[in-house]
Amino acid sequence: MPTETARVPEDISGRPRRLPVGGVSWRHTFRALRYRNYRLFFWGQLVSLTGTWMQQTAMSWFVYEITNSKLLLGAVAAVGSAPMMLFSIWGGSLADLYPKRSILVATQTAQMICAFLLAFGVWAGFANATFIVIVAALNGVAMGFDMPARQAFTVEMTSREDLLNAISLNSSIVNGARVVGPSLAGLMINAVGTALCFFFNGISFIAVICGLLMMRLPSFERKVEIISPTEHAWNGIAYSFRHPRVRTILLLFLAVGIFGWSYMVVMPAFARDVLGRGADGFGILMSASGTGALIGALVVAAFGHRITPRKLALSGVWIFSIALFAFSFARNFPVALGFLFVAGFGMLLFFSTTNTTLQTIVPDDMRGRVMGVWSLIFGAMIPLGSLEAGAVANWFGTPVALASGAVVCVISATIALVAIRRREATLARASD
Repeated sequence: MPTETARVPEDISGRPRRLPVGGVSWRHTFRALRYRNYRLFFWGQLVSLTGTWMQQTAMSWFVYEITNSKLLLGAVAAVGSAPMMLFSIWGGSLADLYPKRSILVATQTAQMICAFLLAFGVWAGFANATFIVIVAALNGVAMGFDMPARQAFTVEMTSREDLLNAISLNSSIVNGARVVGPSLAGLMINAVGTALCFFFNGISFIAVICGLLMMRLPSFERKVEIISPTEHAWNGIAYSFRHPRVRTILLLFLAVGIFGWSYMVVMPAFARDVLGRGADGFGILMSASGTGALIGALVVAAFGHRITPRKLALSGVWIFSIALFAFSFARNFPVALGFLFVAGFGMLLFFSTTNTTLQTIVPDDMRGRVMGVWSLIFGAMIPLGSLEAGAVANWFGTPVALASGAVVCVISATIALVAIRRREATLARASD
């Protein structure tokens, strides 16, 4: 069925853009799966990301169990993501210069090795906080190159017209894995320990690596000539902050990421100390948030084109913030699950919409580098947010850390809306 498209304003490069405005409904929610390459990616990622969420859940619980430190919970998460700040810009530049599949095979293999190292360390009994931090940092280096290439690779597996649907489906598998992974991890931790969670994650990478190798892709042709790698990478940064819409999205993404996304870092402490639950309860809490995000991803895939990106993204921030604020006061487990479900739904609306908007408003030869900047901010927000949430929870209590983060997210979204309206008013006056 042909996709109805509409012309939208040009980006600053002067390139006309066309976005899908019709042909997507519940009936066509999975339309991107008609592409063989994307199907291979979709199912491989679903298996691999389930393992990734099992590892993340098991790692948080293991660190808190052996250290009993909320501050160290944040520190481990921060160290694991900090390398993304250093390497994502170069990763984005490489994604514009070299075959993205080759980059992804290398980075996925590196992350698989890190998972097996964790499993061996815990099984052999020598895994301590220092060991966890070192392996997490190595994994973060691989993610710094992996994330921009993986984000920019989506359009090559599908088409520009189906990019919105594909990105939303990407979010659905991430959050579908969030539903299954933490629950499985909680059960496995109680039954057989954390080592097997890490081992299963290592095995799960085989699925996505095989999927990548089975893809049929056209021969890669470098489309840009550069003077130096540094200049090539810097052009992506300059473009991102010169483009008003891109700049606004990235700054709001940073604020919400630091003060909102970090709620997951202190979730082991909230589960055990506030709600009185063990590893299985912690896994169920994480799954509740993932379930809400999964539903949000499917809603965006089916109906996202019917709502303006601004309304969808800002509404997502406000829904998330209100639900997180209410969650911070919850002391009843089922009530807490309900609030986390809504919070996951709202966060997905924001993250999925901003990701889609970024990839559709930039030219093809700049996409890798812009997503490198996006990955840089993603890498910055996790360590900064992890340290902030861990410190506030350590000094003032976990509920205060969650509630204060929710308030900052609301304020940030409001400031962004005011800035957008002022810019639009200025443009309207200039055109009169």
